[in-house]
Amino acid sequence: MRTIILANGELNDLQAARAALSNYDLLIAADGGAHHCAALGVTPDVLIGDLDSLGAQELEAFRAAGVKIIRYSTRKDYTDLELAVRYAQEQGAGEIVILAALGARWDMTLANLLLPAAADLSRLRISLLDGPQEILLVCSGEELELRGRPGDTVSLIPLGGDAHGLTTQGLEYPLHDETLYFGKTRGISNVLTNSRGSVRVREGTVLCVVIHQ
Repeated sequence: MRTIILANGELNDLQAARAALSNYDLLIAADGGAHHCAALGVTPDVLIGDLDSLGAQELEAFRAAGVKIIRYSTRKDYTDLELAVRYAQEQGAGEIVILAALGARWDMTLANLLLPAAADLSRLRISLLDGPQEILLVCSGEELELRGRPGDTVSLIPLGGDAHGLTTQGLEYPLHDETLYFGKTRGISNVLTNSRGSVRVREGTVLCVVIHQ
């Protein structure tokens, strides 16, 4: 099941967002992400979070439209986006695409980027879209399928330490059971040579950024 989540960050490319919204099974708005739904002309299936970014009239309008509203206390252990991701997982999502996850608050942006690294979420394909840029994580023992077009830029950035046993396919500068070192930039600006590629990591966590043409 393909789920799209609209978070409450910046949505800079409406055209790319509309393209992503052309195919989904479940649409979730994480609190203020509901404002992006209005801008895009779509109605979410679910609205989730502490809802402190929405007024009473807005909530009533969504309720009248048949949106399922799940409200949490403002005193909670998860961000609204994590609540949305975990709800999607409970509904059986296999692929989750998150729009508007990045923004002016670096604390929230970094937390959102690292959210797919949670041990109980790592088996989901979670991607964050920001215009032409797609951001994914690949963790120890996993293989990530890359999708795009020849010429797309692919950057691999180790997180939390060195990443060992990297093997890639479909990239101009291949890696064969190699190490990318934390804090070094060797993995930046590779190039996809086919419509499909892959990255496998034996040990470590790698942030993968695909910049689509």
